[in-house]
Amino acid sequence: MTLFLQNLIAGLSTGSIYALVALGIALIYRSTRILNFAHGDIATGGTYMAFILLGMGWSFSPAFFIALLFGSLLAMSFYFIILVPAQRRDASPLGQITLTLGFGLILQGLVSYFGGTEPQSFPFPLSDIETYQLGEIYLNQLSVGTFIISIFGCILFYLLIQKTKLGLAMRATSENLQAAQTLGLPTRFILAVSWGMASLLGVVAGLFLAPALLLEPFFMLEPFLKGFSAAILGGLNSLPGAIAGGIILGVSEALAGTYISIAFKNTMAFIIIIIVLLVRPEGLLGKKFVERV
Repeated sequence: MTLFLQNLIAGLSTGSIYALVALGIALIYRSTRILNFAHGDIATGGTYMAFILLGMGWSFSPAFFIALLFGSLLAMSFYFIILVPAQRRDASPLGQITLTLGFGLILQGLVSYFGGTEPQSFPFPLSDIETYQLGEIYLNQLSVGTFIISIFGCILFYLLIQKTKLGLAMRATSENLQAAQTLGLPTRFILAVSWGMASLLGVVAGLFLAPALLLEPFFMLEPFLKGFSAAILGGLNSLPGAIAGGIILGVSEALAGTYISIAFKNTMAFIIIIIVLLVRPEGLLGKKFVERV
């Protein structure tokens, strides 16, 4: 039982990170029907910004918030400078997705050029070595902090979408863009904010993953793929589904790695995804998208 609880806690911590990444992917897809393949690279860029500032002697708190702002502005700039002109020229959805992929490759090159390609340790106020004992269970300080911040971020973000005027405007724009424009809503700005908020969540995930992993230009590749899978599992147009998908994916990985085989860790998660999608093609909490005309 102790081993099960130990792995459950580890899975919840990892799954909460997947949930942050999945939330960002689901938000952009829900708003624009675009899969953002630059999501992980934007998070990498924001994390490297914090790393550079810390290397210059900044304290962690201002470096943390500057990194969040940098990631958000990076995504919003991409939306305004590249994506909007492409949409005005009637670029296809596949063409717009390709633009995100190209933007991600550009960011990879820039990060490699300015940050270097050698893996580096990321300084962080929470330790991945110090542990707390709760009965027979040992809790890693970094894992506990990651879980608390990630779940708090998910809840805060969900409440912002559901309970504020900005969230109402974002939901109205995602449901019916033409009707939102007719009502006088600044839809371009609202969509840009959606991109910025999604990337902010990705940078938070990157900042908490960097101390557990070595920081290098591709360190967010696997978390992005897992977050993408979690968003599909929960339903690409469902924010609660993205959170649920991330948690399920993290816990299933942890339990499969312990009770089946470490080599079966990733396989088990995707078996669950296949089974769910065979039963519910739209995901656990997703709904079939109906274009309103």
